[in-house]
Amino acid sequence: MSQSVETLDEIVERYPGQPEYLIFMLQDIQSTYGYISEDSMKVVCDYSGVPLTQGYSVATFYQSFRLDPRGEHEVRVCLGTACHLKGGQRIVEEVERRLNVAAGGTTEDLRYTLSTVNCVGACALAPVVVVDEEYLSNMTAKKLEKHLKTLDYDLENETKEHGHV
Repeated sequence: MSQSVETLDEIVERYPGQPEYLIFMLQDIQSTYGYISEDSMKVVCDYSGVPLTQGYSVATFYQSFRLDPRGEHEVRVCLGTACHLKGGQRIVEEVERRLNVAAGGTTEDLRYTLSTVNCVGACALAPVVVVDEEYLSNMTAKKLEKHLKTLDYDLENETKEHGHV
């Protein structure tokens, strides 16, 4: 990725400093950085004249906004009825142990975000885990661990190829 990331000031200054542009600024910040940091929220609220509490009210009202960084890979375990009955919760518990992160959290190295969802609409394939945008059917904790190891292996090889050790 040879493009430079826009700075926070560049994003904010594209808009008039008025409250009605708050959501647009937050969307652009999240699109650029992957989440809205505390510093970003302060800058946007100061610039638009919106109280900080109102900025957080907006960001927490809309599920599309994130206030915490997400991992490079998102692991979503379905806990809908069919998936739950076929071991979805056990998968969550195993992945929590393997990644050392609670569901809803992100690993310290920002490699994985683990979350649970109520349904992914693939009940016949239960239990289902979605890694990034790939649906993994008839999943077990062991099969998922193997899949995650391939992601780790890919990272190691990519790092070696680029001379980072």
